[in-house]
Amino acid sequence: MPHEKPLLRFGVIADPQYADLPPWLEMERYYASSLDKLRQAIGVLNGEDLSFVVTLGDLIDRGWESYDPVLAAYQGLRHESFLMPGNHDFFVAPAKLGDVHKRLGMPAAWHDFARGGFRFVVIDGNEISLFSTPEGHLRHALAQRRLETLLTEGAINAKEWNGGIGDGQFAWLEAVLAWASAADEKVVVMGHYPLYPENEHNLWSAERLTDLFARSGNVIAYLNGHNHVGNLGRAGNTWYVNFKGMVDTKAENTFAVVEIFADRIEIIGHGREESRTLAL
Repeated sequence: MPHEKPLLRFGVIADPQYADLPPWLEMERYYASSLDKLRQAIGVLNGEDLSFVVTLGDLIDRGWESYDPVLAAYQGLRHESFLMPGNHDFFVAPAKLGDVHKRLGMPAAWHDFARGGFRFVVIDGNEISLFSTPEGHLRHALAQRRLETLLTEGAINAKEWNGGIGDGQFAWLEAVLAWASAADEKVVVMGHYPLYPENEHNLWSAERLTDLFARSGNVIAYLNGHNHVGNLGRAGNTWYVNFKGMVDTKAENTFAVVEIFADRIEIIGHGREESRTLAL
C-alpha cells in the first residue's frame, strides 16, 4: 500500500523571545540561548518538504536591537516565512511601536492566504492592548477600559500582558470565514494568544472567537503560542493547539511540523513539543 501523502505540510515555531540578557531562572527562560535553538530548528525544517514556516509571535523579549540577530537567523530558512508579533515584540521604544509589523515583513497586522487548498488566517490579538500603542492613543484607552471590565468581572485572563481584537478586525475575520465557507475551503487560524481551554493567557473576549468558529464550522484548527507550557483543547469542529515556548529551558528545543490529511492533523513534535494525532 503506498504511503499516504499529506495534503499540506508546514513548520511551526513559537516564542523564541530572544534578547541578549541573562536568564530569568525562576521562569526557566534563557533569552540568549534562543538564537542557537532557532538556527537548529531552521536547519531541521530546511531538510523537510514544507509549504511554509509560521512563527506564532514573541520573536524577541524586548529591545528594538534584538530584532537584527533574530531576523538574520531567519535569513537561513529556505521556506516561505510568516511572522507575527506577540506582546513582547512591542517592548520597544514608543516611537518604534508603529513599525513592528513592517519589521516582521507582514503585509498587514491581520491577513489571510491560501496554500494547498486551505485558507490560513493570521489574527492580531495585540490590536487592543496596553503595549501595542503609546499612552494617549485611542486603542490604548480602549484597552484600559476593556481590562478594567475584565477585572471587575473577575476574568482569569484579566492580565496586562494579554490583548484583544477590535470590532473591525472581528468583522473582517467573520467575512473571511464566510467567504472560505462559500468557496468550500477549510480554515486554519493562527494568532499569538490562546483561545481555548480557559486559561490566564487567553485573548481577551476569547469566547467571541470560539463562538464564531463554532458557527462557521469550517475552522479545523487554531494555532498559537504565548502560554509557554503548551495546551490542547477541542470545541466544536476546531482543535486549539498551543505550542510550547522556545525560550524555555537552557538547551532543549521545541518546534513542530504540521501535516494536514483529509481526516486528521498530524503534529510531529521536535524537542519538548509533543507529537499528536488530531482527528477531523
